[in-house]
Amino acid sequence: MKYTTYLFDFDYTLADSSRGIVICFRNVLERHGHTSISDEAIKRTIGKTLEDSFSILSGITAPETLAAYKKEYIKEADTYMTANTFLFPETESVLKALKNQGAKIGIISTKFRYRIREMVDQHFPEDFFDIIIGGEDVKKAKPNPQGIKKALRQMHRQRNETLYIGDSTVDAETAQLAKVDFAGVLNGMTTRDELAAYPHRQILDNLSLLPLVQG
Repeated sequence: MKYTTYLFDFDYTLADSSRGIVICFRNVLERHGHTSISDEAIKRTIGKTLEDSFSILSGITAPETLAAYKKEYIKEADTYMTANTFLFPETESVLKALKNQGAKIGIISTKFRYRIREMVDQHFPEDFFDIIIGGEDVKKAKPNPQGIKKALRQMHRQRNETLYIGDSTVDAETAQLAKVDFAGVLNGMTTRDELAAYPHRQILDNLSLLPLVQG
């Protein structure tokens, strides 16, 4: 069976925003005295909520402090994020090939929708994506399947015709909980073995072979 609906994570799946993310986290963390955190540690949190990421990196658990850090991060991102985010080389051609096959295309991410829009609107027509669901559009972040379920409901699509594509174990678990098929892509920090521990149709080195993945 060929899939009719492709839902994508954003960071480390469609785009490399790690440079912008590292800059923003480092500016906030160093401002508050957290100076020994490596770029690698920051990159390992990509895909998690900002609050969870700051907690992992700083050891802080107080909700009000994490909320304040998040607010500072958003201000930093206004300056540094989009300018330091780059689509992977195959992203445009693969998405356009799927679209030309008649597929529905969407993005489900913990990143804010308006931030995703800032990036994709530079490369795709305004109506290219059938749906974009960002962190502000759900009450519970991934791996809660709320985002995928909301997308399928709004697009009037069935789970058995849908493939979710992501780079992390959070994405793999999200697909599993949403009861949709999953394809992993090795663009990020997660290894093939880590992704293979979850149900999957395929684990790809990059997105270029995605149109060949069958249900």
